[in-house]
Amino acid sequence: MDGSKGPGLSRRRFASCATAAAAGWIMTACGPRQLREMPRARIRKALKQLDREYSTRYGKNVTVSGAPALPGVQFAYALDLSRCIGCRRCVYACVEENNQSRDPQLQWIRVLSMEKEKGIDFAHADAYYNPAQVPEPGRFYVPVACQHCRNAPCTKVCPAGATWTEPDGIVVIDYDWCIGCRYCMAACPYGARHFNWTEPSIPKNDVNPRMHVLGNRPRPAGVVEKCTFCIQRTRAGRYPACVEVCPVGARKFGNLLDKDSEIRYIIDNKRVLVLKEELNTLPRFFYFYAT
Repeated sequence: MDGSKGPGLSRRRFASCATAAAAGWIMTACGPRQLREMPRARIRKALKQLDREYSTRYGKNVTVSGAPALPGVQFAYALDLSRCIGCRRCVYACVEENNQSRDPQLQWIRVLSMEKEKGIDFAHADAYYNPAQVPEPGRFYVPVACQHCRNAPCTKVCPAGATWTEPDGIVVIDYDWCIGCRYCMAACPYGARHFNWTEPSIPKNDVNPRMHVLGNRPRPAGVVEKCTFCIQRTRAGRYPACVEVCPVGARKFGNLLDKDSEIRYIIDNKRVLVLKEELNTLPRFFYFYAT
């Protein structure tokens, strides 16, 4: 029998109405705003459930934090282009700290090799340089990750409200709400977001058991992920892993609201720039020349 005929509701119209109703329910009754306003008791229960799930999966004691933004804090990052030697130690420290997939390999930080004569030139940058030794003569290096923009285009295009800016300036992703549409990846002008095409693989012995629900907990296939300023560390008063591992001290991190912080000193006294300033994304990731 043809479902499109007769006085009743057609199958096609019913499907359309059901889809619209479901979308409305998701965005109102249990949308992202209510998700972030869950009662604390319910959040603690959910975090304990994640603790048990990951502990069982990886055979070690895993704790998943839900630590909120610290009051009076606006995180910012600064990178000294005159010191960076392109060693990529930051890349691999980030992979280990943030439980990034080893197979297929996924990395939140890209280090671009550029010619000194041309200056910052993305069109001719080399992300796959592999010399016998770094730094190479006549070249400099520009590490790029999420810029945690104040005017972030990625957060504006997400149809599920799965990505937003926290009060401390960290742009986060809720992996449970991400639908994998990759609109945010298309909107990001820095290529800083990455998609899990398959189930990420992390050897059990390599899993970092200190996790944050909006940070380095293992991600499923079909979602987007990116740098979170090591939210599991920075909200506990520690530096991001990439800052600690840098052998030349090229990476700086701190609170913009603290007038005595190193990050404020750099912004107030050094030659500072941001990537693609003309796009008005207002990054919280600054580049500078100390020498």
